[in-house]
Amino acid sequence: MSKKSIQGIFTPNVVPFYDDHRINEGELRRYTNWLIEKGVTGLYPNGSTGEFIRISFEERIRVVEIISDEVKGRVPILAGAAEPNIAMVLEACKRCADLGCRAVSVTGPYYFKVSQHSIEHYFREIASKSPIDILLYNIPQFSNEISLDVVKRLAADCPRIVGTKDSSRDMPRFMDTLNEVKAIRPDFSCLIGCEEILLPALLMGADGGTIASSGVAPEAIMKLYSSFLKGDLSEAKRIQFKLLELIKTMFAAGNFPEGFREGVNLRGFHTGRGPQPMSPHEMEHFNAIRTKLACLLKECGFAEAADSCQTSSAKVDSMLDRIRKRLP
Repeated sequence: MSKKSIQGIFTPNVVPFYDDHRINEGELRRYTNWLIEKGVTGLYPNGSTGEFIRISFEERIRVVEIISDEVKGRVPILAGAAEPNIAMVLEACKRCADLGCRAVSVTGPYYFKVSQHSIEHYFREIASKSPIDILLYNIPQFSNEISLDVVKRLAADCPRIVGTKDSSRDMPRFMDTLNEVKAIRPDFSCLIGCEEILLPALLMGADGGTIASSGVAPEAIMKLYSSFLKGDLSEAKRIQFKLLELIKTMFAAGNFPEGFREGVNLRGFHTGRGPQPMSPHEMEHFNAIRTKLACLLKECGFAEAADSCQTSSAKVDSMLDRIRKRLP
């Protein structure tokens, strides 16, 4: 457990699918290599962007197998291991450890609401039996929140728990985590999972982030991060503001992570459609968003998106307004 603390930008990758929703292994390998070549710190399979909840356990493990085989130790892998019960979490931990992952991230229990006492003992049991380091994944939108008091006690008592990934979109909560948990355990890694506040989080002491847009525009995210590390805050701030419209547009596509998936497609990949279908009205909206996304990527200097930008952003926004009025 004397490994280096987890720092940097980890990319929560989308999973390419064939039309029948089988994993497109060849495209996942090509995408993995591209991300490494673009300089991301590490990879984060089976996060929300990887739609882990929409594929089977064995498919989740297969995603990690493919990525681990392609990475070949070049960058660390932080794998999602958010499973519905302790036995499955521990099985995922074992499989990820065997595949050479640096650590796993585990959410609080989901679906049923449980007490903070139950959540604490849930993580204590996992930590006592896991063969791999663990990050506490706080995402209260979709699972039970892991309270700050629980995080502090687990950080103090459980060496196997080495950090937290916070996607709550709650900057004051994240600042409290930095202030109170690092006072107890300075090596405890605190990663932000919300790209809109990546730079503010870094300025307050975050160790990095799991940033979905780094799977679409890794050059921009890594330039922001390197500018921050070099102390060039004006450049980091410029990039952070420039990315806001891109991020907002990808979220606006609906059926997360379809906007991010389409961003990857516009960078030259073939990821297919995700497992969750869209209605005809949603597809009309999505196609308009795709055009706007292509134009934004073109404006960011990514020439491969230019052919899909057939109109101005202002015209696309007008088209989107008309479509939204027809949506139920």
